[in-house]
Amino acid sequence: MKLGKAYRLLILLLFGCSSLLTAQRGARVGYVDMNVILENIEEYSKASVLLDQNIEKWKKEIELKKIQLKQYEDQLNTERILLTPELIKDRELELQDYATEIVNLQELRFGPKGDLFVQRSKLIQPVQDQVLTVVKQIAEEKKYDFIFDRSSSVTLLYSAKIYDISDLVIKRINRQQRIQNRKDQLENLKSKADSLNN
Repeated sequence: MKLGKAYRLLILLLFGCSSLLTAQRGARVGYVDMNVILENIEEYSKASVLLDQNIEKWKKEIELKKIQLKQYEDQLNTERILLTPELIKDRELELQDYATEIVNLQELRFGPKGDLFVQRSKLIQPVQDQVLTVVKQIAEEKKYDFIFDRSSSVTLLYSAKIYDISDLVIKRINRQQRIQNRKDQLENLKSKADSLNN
């Protein structure tokens, strides 16, 4: 009977000590600056340039249609005195249809499910996913409890540089990229050697 109580007391004491040690350790917190990381990744830079080029092309396309609409409106206003009321009404309906077409094009390019959203997901999301994977690996290796993104809307009022793991993330991603490039080069050399042998 006494042995059972002593055993329970020992377990309770061990549990209390381990909780106390864990509480004294405190939470390990690190942070990254996602903007700095992404700026230092070549693949992200290329994707951003391509996306910016597409945005510029789409803006020009929409702007040209707006200029064309203005020309149609000016032409109608110039010819209005020469046209019958029915023809004026028909032309005004055509102008409304053209204006609606412009609005639809804007929605297609820049709407919530438009080309910009799709392109951004296709070009940039894989790089962001790679960064998040590396951040998770580093957090697990270094036993961080929390990793914050300094560049996001989370307010980080102060942070010591010692907790910034952005450089570590950049180095690891660049190392992975170099390894992948070497593998690709070896595959190319191997395929060239195979083609020469055949």
